[in-house]
Amino acid sequence: MSAKQKMRHVLDIIAEMFPDAHCELNHSNPFELTIAVLLSAQCTDETVNKVTVGLFEKYKRPEDYLNVPLEELEQDIRRIGLFRSKASNIQKLCRIVIDKYDGEVPESHEGLTELPGVGRKTANVVMSNAFGVPAIAVDTHVDRVTKRLGFAKAEDSVLEVEKKLMKLVPREEWTLTHHRLIFFGRYHCKAQSPQCPVCPLLDLCKEGKQRMKPGFKTKNKIIKPKIASEG
Repeated sequence: MSAKQKMRHVLDIIAEMFPDAHCELNHSNPFELTIAVLLSAQCTDETVNKVTVGLFEKYKRPEDYLNVPLEELEQDIRRIGLFRSKASNIQKLCRIVIDKYDGEVPESHEGLTELPGVGRKTANVVMSNAFGVPAIAVDTHVDRVTKRLGFAKAEDSVLEVEKKLMKLVPREEWTLTHHRLIFFGRYHCKAQSPQCPVCPLLDLCKEGKQRMKPGFKTKNKIIKPKIASEG
């Protein structure tokens, strides 16, 4: 089975498992999505959604985030990890959006990645979910699943994982595949307790087969994936 055939099999299986996979960050426009993804770096979507319920009620436009002291914004997102740096980046981002883009989030990947706190992953999420441009954003779930299934090497960077997925997945399926890989990693192929015994992709997963062997123990030496700290 070639790599593309293997990927096609994986795509078909996860499509059956998670047909309704979608972005789980609550938002109503591109600006809110950008803020939500920025906040989600090293934080769960569930926690972000709890914070943005009040945040998006209080702050409607970029100007609103600049009309309060930084300390007040910090308190509003205090439950989020790295809240101080994220609050600072939000205000800097809003200033650029107002001054350079007339208050609207830029619709180009280049424009998005120029914004403070917005890296390649965040830009891909916004481009695909807000503007309908096919993209594969590699977060910790996508990175883990891709490597466990052997489509990327353990030491591959986030960008290398993204490039390999883009070659194997049809372009028109990039965005949906991104969501389904996240769901697969978040709810099935978990970091600590993957559901290997009932996994329909076990036959393709070298790590899963090892885990299923009697007496399997997690190795002491773990290669940490090169996950970007940005959103």
